[in-house]
Amino acid sequence: MGRPIVHWEISGHNGPRLQAFYSELFDWKIDSNNPMNYGMATTAESGTINGGICQCEPDRKPMLTFYIHVDDLQKYLDKIGQKGGKTVVPPSPIPGIGDFAMFADPEGNVVGLFKPNMDKN
Repeated sequence: MGRPIVHWEISGHNGPRLQAFYSELFDWKIDSNNPMNYGMATTAESGTINGGICQCEPDRKPMLTFYIHVDDLQKYLDKIGQKGGKTVVPPSPIPGIGDFAMFADPEGNVVGLFKPNMDKN
């Protein structure tokens, strides 16, 4: 069985404007009430992949990406490097949620990897 897509993300230089745009256009519920003002987007009641809409750093390009669930971030980053891709963001924690990393495929598309925190405490 293949690795599932578990999250998507849209970023831009004006996060609140993007959040309002998608919320008003598609009736998505977006909750950005957190320290990073990261907009967690709920797109439907069930059966969908939800995502996030956020503000990127001023020196980064706005982007659209998706995240793939893996069991070992570094193992996949190593495989990606062997296949012609490159690491963009090394394994990094998301406190209380899990860890993520990002890579560029051989054409330069940036994709995320995600490993959830399995600690149920």
